[in-house]
Amino acid sequence: MTQKFDDIIIGRGAAAFSAAIKLTEISGGEDSIAMIGSGPMGGTCVNVGCVPSKYLLEASHSLYYPAHPSFTGIGKTHPKLDFGSMMSGLRELVAGQRRDKYEKVIDSYPNVSVFEGKARFISPGEVEIISRAESNDGHSGVTYAADRILIATGSRPTAPPIEGLDAVDYITSDTVWNLNERPDRLTVIGGGAIGLELGQAFSHFGTKVSVVESMPRIMSQADSDISELLQRRLESEGMKFYLKARINRVRKKDDEQITEIITAAGRSEVHSDALLVATGRAPNTELLNLEAAKVATDSHGFIKTDSSMRTTNPSVYAAGDCISKRLMLETLAGREGVVAASNMLGHPMQIDYAAAPWAVFTNPQIAAVGLTEEEVTRMLGSCSVSVLSLDRVPKAGILNDTEGLVKLVANPLNNKIVGAQLLAPLATEYIMEAATAVKLGLTYDDIINTTHVFPTLAESIKIASQAFVRDVETMSCCVE
Repeated sequence: MTQKFDDIIIGRGAAAFSAAIKLTEISGGEDSIAMIGSGPMGGTCVNVGCVPSKYLLEASHSLYYPAHPSFTGIGKTHPKLDFGSMMSGLRELVAGQRRDKYEKVIDSYPNVSVFEGKARFISPGEVEIISRAESNDGHSGVTYAADRILIATGSRPTAPPIEGLDAVDYITSDTVWNLNERPDRLTVIGGGAIGLELGQAFSHFGTKVSVVESMPRIMSQADSDISELLQRRLESEGMKFYLKARINRVRKKDDEQITEIITAAGRSEVHSDALLVATGRAPNTELLNLEAAKVATDSHGFIKTDSSMRTTNPSVYAAGDCISKRLMLETLAGREGVVAASNMLGHPMQIDYAAAPWAVFTNPQIAAVGLTEEEVTRMLGSCSVSVLSLDRVPKAGILNDTEGLVKLVANPLNNKIVGAQLLAPLATEYIMEAATAVKLGLTYDDIINTTHVFPTLAESIKIASQAFVRDVETMSCCVE
């Protein structure tokens, strides 16, 4: 038996939801939509990604910073940690946001039919659901057909081929939320955003954290001065880093996890009570039978798309973390879902990655958008760069938190802002001024000529813009 729909969406995360809503809006609710997926509604971000990780960080900060006051005359206080209770609160928040932002939302769209299970293509325009409990052979006996199909199956944590890793009980960004006891020692394999955010959170909870990274520096997608300054800040809080490290093997001895590494200093062992693997993510595409759909992937299984989110099958689109792209972000997945849905219904739209900001929510935070100094120099042969130390920002002095940088990158031919990187408290809250400048093609003069609220950290974008044309070391804070 075949059930026919106008549109099929495979997945139930950010890209899937934004596409379902956009398809409904464009069609006036007339399109019948099948949403096929498994796992918690809402996908990675709300369940095991953005939401719980930021909760964990904020909770850890509320424990750590009262014991490390930054102002003269403020005494230390030592809040007590009930880790299990805190994690229960985290899970309650996740459940509530999943219910309110996803389950209730999809229930409010009568044109969307939700099917539980994993979809597999049987032809370019038909799928079947596998892993259905009512079927002894794993097949439901029902196929689903549509003129337009969107693949939005997301991704999952992946682990490198390390000897002994499968024999130890390591955790990932998907499973760390099941912990009810704080480990005394934690080894993190991977010095990217996930590893650093979770690493700092556990460090602030009192865990001794060691980060093992194969690259010469952490956060290799950030400029070196940004990542190196962040590393120094994290080290000052007690985190330890092993860079350019090769892991020989992982083994378990009694209740310990032992990571054997080789660095320039020689061989060493990192002992811990828990091991977190945060080395990357793999697409959830291996069960889709994409050959039957005539949909091409790259060598890692990520789906190839054009700027309209169309795959090599003109009737099949893809969006979110399952596609081949530079950044895996919930906000980008949502935007890609909108672009895909618009094109599916004949409303041309293209994705714009140039002005998409990304961030790392450590404290201080990294926030960035657009091109780097190296990229612009490679493209144009030269580059205009402004690098502002945070101690030149009055609000940072007021906060007594002046360790950071604000970098703006401009096209030297027309002074347009083409990129920015920030390392600063709450950098994620004001990177959008730089993102808007990149998006709209604004110059640093446009930013200079815009009055900013004083004193704010957001003013750092303006001061960095002024640094293109004057010496801000000899500038009063009232200079416009």
